[in-house]
Amino acid sequence: MQFSLVATDKQSKARAGVVQTAHGAIETPIFMPVGTAGTVKAVHQRELKEDVKAEIILGNTYHLYLRPGLNVLEQAGGLHKFNGWDRPILTDSGGYQVFSLAGTRKIKEEGVKFRSHIDGSSLDFTPENVMDTQRIIGADIIMAFDECTPYPCDYTYAKNSMERTHRWLQRCVDRFDSTEPKYGYDQTLFPIVQGSTYKDLRVKSAETIAGFGREGNAIGGLSVGEPAEMMYEMTEVVCDILPADKPRYLMGVGTPANILENIALGVDMFDCVLPTRNARNGMLFTTQGVINIRNKKWADDFSPIDAELGGYVSTFYTKAYLRHLVHSTEYLAGQIASVHNLTFYLWLV
Repeated sequence: MQFSLVATDKQSKARAGVVQTAHGAIETPIFMPVGTAGTVKAVHQRELKEDVKAEIILGNTYHLYLRPGLNVLEQAGGLHKFNGWDRPILTDSGGYQVFSLAGTRKIKEEGVKFRSHIDGSSLDFTPENVMDTQRIIGADIIMAFDECTPYPCDYTYAKNSMERTHRWLQRCVDRFDSTEPKYGYDQTLFPIVQGSTYKDLRVKSAETIAGFGREGNAIGGLSVGEPAEMMYEMTEVVCDILPADKPRYLMGVGTPANILENIALGVDMFDCVLPTRNARNGMLFTTQGVINIRNKKWADDFSPIDAELGGYVSTFYTKAYLRHLVHSTEYLAGQIASVHNLTFYLWLV
């Protein structure tokens, strides 16, 4: 993987660049639609390419490990072949599930023991087997196995967790560098900065992660409930340390305002379930502001969903029709709204 800076902003730390991968180029800043279980919910691959203009999507190691399972993915030739997406894919290592499934997991030095949310069976994730799993999934960008700490989080816990994440990173790097890609194309490993909302821990973690010299770096453990200003403060601290000639990925962020603020701080890559999750609940992000399509005011509004945005669904369907679909609980409502919101996010960045 290679990253080249194309331009920098004189008024902020924002920059534009290009990430070159085996499955094509990614122009940054970029928003990456989340396809947790091998699909961006309710959106065809053709729509992702032609309407949304997505350049990279996400998969999730924990969920793909459970379903469809590694045997199926390996037989298919990896996730690209399995779901028909021929552009880059990034996989989250399962570190976020260490946070989100806190009630059904145990963390030890060796790794994390999960209880499957599907059938309750026991799963062991270690830095080594998470690298192997992501190799089999076939992601272009593989994330290190880490612990995403909650907010609030006391200092001692945050420090111990960060230090374990660094030890796990060394094991991830050792395993990754001693194994080969499965399907004949290059893969790359991104380490993840942790440290909760403590500046000294974030500085330490950013310096440690930068010292590994990988092709890109990620910032984790933010957008987990902390105030937005605190997120921006931590992001700025970390971006000032992470090397400028490598892409910076802020995990799980966020709202349009979050994304714009963090671009101004020097972040290049983003992902979040917000545009698709909110779409399924009737919240639309538009060039004219946020609207709740469920509201009665749209019942007889026959203007396009967002004429300024462009794209098929945003200009073809009317607000009144989409509101009708939502109130009728038609599946098409979630599909139209999801494609629209993702189109907005890609337009925004």
